[in-house]
Amino acid sequence: MIANTDIQPKVRLYFLDALRAFAILMMLQGHFISGLLDPSFKDSDNLGYRIWLYCRGFTAPLFFTITGWVFTFLLLRNPIQGLSNPRIGKGIKRAIELLIWGYILRLNLPSLLGGKINNSFVQPDVLHIIGLGLIFVMMIYVLMYRNRNIMFMFFVAFGTLVFLTQPIYSGYVFENLPRFISGYLTKGNGGVFYLFPWLGYVSIGAAIACVFKAKRSFSNFYVLGFLILGSVLIFTSTWITNQLGYLLEFPLLNDVAKNNFLFIRLGDVFVLFGLFMLLQPLIKQRLWLQIGSKTLSLYIVHYFILYGSLSGLGLYKYFKQSLDWQMACIGAVLFVLSVSGLVLAYFNNEKQIKRAKHDFQLRLKQLL
Repeated sequence: MIANTDIQPKVRLYFLDALRAFAILMMLQGHFISGLLDPSFKDSDNLGYRIWLYCRGFTAPLFFTITGWVFTFLLLRNPIQGLSNPRIGKGIKRAIELLIWGYILRLNLPSLLGGKINNSFVQPDVLHIIGLGLIFVMMIYVLMYRNRNIMFMFFVAFGTLVFLTQPIYSGYVFENLPRFISGYLTKGNGGVFYLFPWLGYVSIGAAIACVFKAKRSFSNFYVLGFLILGSVLIFTSTWITNQLGYLLEFPLLNDVAKNNFLFIRLGDVFVLFGLFMLLQPLIKQRLWLQIGSKTLSLYIVHYFILYGSLSGLGLYKYFKQSLDWQMACIGAVLFVLSVSGLVLAYFNNEKQIKRAKHDFQLRLKQLL
């Protein structure tokens, strides 16, 4: 759901393409099952359901972290730096595109024709936050591109601060701000996604880009570094923050430890980075590259089919929370294959489709 990683072959981060493909496919099946599976089958005592629920939870952190990493990487590797960097213009264009699509997908035409705007229209979604995340990265880049070390320290400090202060702002409601704006800020304002804490993952991804050196193959240093750091965050970050809270007499850290999902999810992301980096020689497949570079299109198509964007006529309308687990699993597989197949078929035949469209328009003009 971010700008295509049009990195030159010698430095292309194939494992990030594969990770984006993995994340978007996880998101497709996650949305299908969570929306259509009968609640009676959502049993937290069921091991299979708990595993599925846990894995579904790392999709968004993965997307946001990759967004920061890839876009900052593209900014820093361009030979032209500063405001003249052509990536700035492309980034602004991409951010605006994401914001526009975010609102289009949430618009309901029947409500609009009836003189009303559906409530969900003003609730920011993942596309809005990714778009604003790109703008955030560009702003910090313009201010700090001359010193990459300072930029790195800022991104790490900002991301960590966002995670550590989550108990303070998570439920805060900005009563004096219009709902259209306040919804972008925190969970307490009713948004599906919001800047805080998700901007923290974008910031951490940008920090990685400041120090990461892209090569044809990766040393054990990178692989082990991500795997070890990820494991530490998953298994010990709760204990560490809790102990620091008592040691420093700083209750905020104890509050973080009580609901330590942000650092644990960051650990999940780092472990996935390490695993996919390790598997890079096996995942340099054209299919992964195609799926990973078409995440926005996949997201748009899945939204129309599942939620019925604009028309309101989607699978969700007719099968909402009504499927048993067997039908939900089969449906999820068919849904993922159908959405992926439609998008890839279009782009693989894009030239022919555009040529046919052009010919049709010419013939239509002749008839008129």
